[in-house]
Amino acid sequence: MIIVEEVQNEAQRKEFLEFPVRLYQHDKNYIRPLNKDIEEIFNPQKNRFFKTGECTRFLFKNKQNETVGKVAVFVNKCYEQNQPTGGIGFFDGINDQETANFIFDYCKKWLQQRGMEAMDGPINFSERDKFWGLLIDGFIEPLYGMNYNFPYYKDLFENYGFNIYFEQLCFSRPIFAEVSRVFTVMHSKHSKNPAISAKPLKKNNLEKFAKDFTEIYNKAWSTHGEGKHLTEGKVLKMFKTMKPIINEHISWFVYENEKPVAMWMNIPDLNQWFKYLNGKFGWIEKLKFLWVKKFRKNEKMIGLVFGVVPEWQRKGLEGYMIWEGTQHLRKHTDFKTTELQWIGDFNPKMIKIAENLDTTVTRKLATYRYLFDRNKEFERHPEL
Repeated sequence: MIIVEEVQNEAQRKEFLEFPVRLYQHDKNYIRPLNKDIEEIFNPQKNRFFKTGECTRFLFKNKQNETVGKVAVFVNKCYEQNQPTGGIGFFDGINDQETANFIFDYCKKWLQQRGMEAMDGPINFSERDKFWGLLIDGFIEPLYGMNYNFPYYKDLFENYGFNIYFEQLCFSRPIFAEVSRVFTVMHSKHSKNPAISAKPLKKNNLEKFAKDFTEIYNKAWSTHGEGKHLTEGKVLKMFKTMKPIINEHISWFVYENEKPVAMWMNIPDLNQWFKYLNGKFGWIEKLKFLWVKKFRKNEKMIGLVFGVVPEWQRKGLEGYMIWEGTQHLRKHTDFKTTELQWIGDFNPKMIKIAENLDTTVTRKLATYRYLFDRNKEFERHPEL
């Protein structure tokens, strides 16, 4: 017998956060997410997707009143698919297929009552940049905002009938690894051009770099795949939010006669500091964070965005930028590895860019889909 509880009160909200901590207590690679990062997703005042969607959370308990699973289930009109598709996320459960089947059946019924014909998961009732996908390969410490789970979760999903809709590839390379000769040749070539210059992002001039970022991004990415057009105001707000963790040695812009033409944006992996906070971020934890940030070396950085404006693509400018930045950060930082969060396997152009940066795939996540009509032909995410 499994008892279902909708998360409505403070005790249930706490259990939703604490159950995974008990489940992973002996897993040395598990890093507890910040409570506030999860709670804000389920707060209609904080999450704009509640304006066009519906989301709720459930706990699943055995007859001894012990939690054996949890999940969030949601519909989002902004999540456009080739049939009405709902989502499930924040799934955790014991290693028992019957329990998992009960949870998935419960979600399926909830979504069917709202007119859905399929469910994707584990995904987020928010943007794709956090808590998206099931880890299926590379069970190492997760990056900040990245899902982490036991290997048996893959079997729980696939035995129920989920199919992989797309894989999410994470690429990494050692900072001190040999750089491709193509990069050094291109660096030498463009260094001789007096019109070309490279500059690191500076905290005291965020307005300028927000403007430059917006210009490059909208030219390079807004029409690429699922890219979105950004406004300068939104980017500046994002930069100001990121200011406490910006490292001025690891984000670079390239200019042609002072006109922005390329960028390479990185930040430190916050999980290398947050893993000491046990999911909390009150004033005591903020002080601890500042202490840890000052005295604990962070050796991993995350690639956020890499872009070159169309007129400079395929001319080796990325080689100039990468080698210019790499030489600098090798001298001025403690970073030893860099990792790109994830690139969908449906995006061959971006995969090619990652491969050209001499990276290797270090982990894979998967976004799964379950069609309620079991006779309907399953199709993977179309290639961009």
